[in-house]
Amino acid sequence: MADLFRQIRVLDPATGSDRRRDVRIQSGRLIAIADSLDAQPEDQVHNHPDWVLGPALTDLYSRSGEPGAEPRETWQSLAAAAAAGGFGRVLLLPEGEPWLDQAEALTARPRQLGSVQLDYWAAYSQQGQGEQLSELAELATQGAIGFGDGQLLASPAFLRQLLLYSRSLNRPLLIWPCDRQLRGKGRARQGSLALRWGLPVDPQSSETAALALLLELLADSPTPVHLMRISTARSVELIAQAKQRGLPVTASVTWLHLLGNTADLSDYEPNLRLGPPLPEPDEQAVLQQAVRDGLIEAIAVDHSPYLYEEKTVAFGEAPAGAIGLELALPQLWQKLVVEAGWSPLTLWQRLSTGPQHCLGETPRSLSEGDRVTVFDPQQSWTVSETSLRSQARNTHLLGQTLIGRVWQSA
Repeated sequence: MADLFRQIRVLDPATGSDRRRDVRIQSGRLIAIADSLDAQPEDQVHNHPDWVLGPALTDLYSRSGEPGAEPRETWQSLAAAAAAGGFGRVLLLPEGEPWLDQAEALTARPRQLGSVQLDYWAAYSQQGQGEQLSELAELATQGAIGFGDGQLLASPAFLRQLLLYSRSLNRPLLIWPCDRQLRGKGRARQGSLALRWGLPVDPQSSETAALALLLELLADSPTPVHLMRISTARSVELIAQAKQRGLPVTASVTWLHLLGNTADLSDYEPNLRLGPPLPEPDEQAVLQQAVRDGLIEAIAVDHSPYLYEEKTVAFGEAPAGAIGLELALPQLWQKLVVEAGWSPLTLWQRLSTGPQHCLGETPRSLSEGDRVTVFDPQQSWTVSETSLRSQARNTHLLGQTLIGRVWQSA
């Protein structure tokens, strides 16, 4: 059986098209698209002109508990959460047991689960310690999408070595610009709100100093670098300057850093303990504008599952991270499209073709066989233990009612 959507709003970020068309899909894949399609006997016909259809979303970096911490999240439950959130492709960070710094560890990990493609960032340093390079060439040969530890920035000497060595491998580097010593034990960005809440500060300079160093090293040894978890206004300025200089950089912000700020920490919600911390309110506005303008090309989920016992602690003791694969699209749509006036096409670009651009890929127009996402922007649903597909529950949205949900065929 196929599903025929009559005059659904079709977003095609690769071409900038936003128009109503008839679309037939089967098993989540596009099989026909035209201004008008004749219904077939096997079609289930849907008349929802307010619904939206676009290419399946891509998440640039997230975590799974498996291998090694399956009680947090399995590959299967992560894939189910991704599908429920409209993501057809998720790139996973190298954490796990074993750490993804050896080719044999890469070949043992699944590449397709149901409708979701899984790709992997191989670690650029052994055990993510930032001291010794991994076997980058061998990992590239085995299909690593790129190299990234997902950890705080390594030493300048190691970083310089990494940039030099990786130039010939034709793989992007995923780097979190954050200085370990400047960050210290900070839990909130420096400002009046952190002082009011009595939280130790992680100064903005922990990000910007590391970023400035990285960009200077990159000027001497150009190689494609994707800057993850950008969270400060000054970083936006530095990225703009780097692009003006012609440096090969792209950048992303996580969905929670676009939608939250330090004011949200007033009740010390441990599921908003993030790394990096939420931005100050004025910096949040700068980040939103940078993403809207395309200076920052992508929005990432950074899905980070933890057990109830791990997160049900004091704010300062909670591990950094929250889940989000099922929650990001409805929240981003409501806050940015409905309330802030973004075009739906812009949001979809930052969640689909934007991530592809950051990987050095060339997005193409919607075509037959492509996996697509159908989104109902008006459906209300409650985030609950039973509604979530993720095995983890560490989200501040638990118990809240959201507007907007991905449609999944029966």
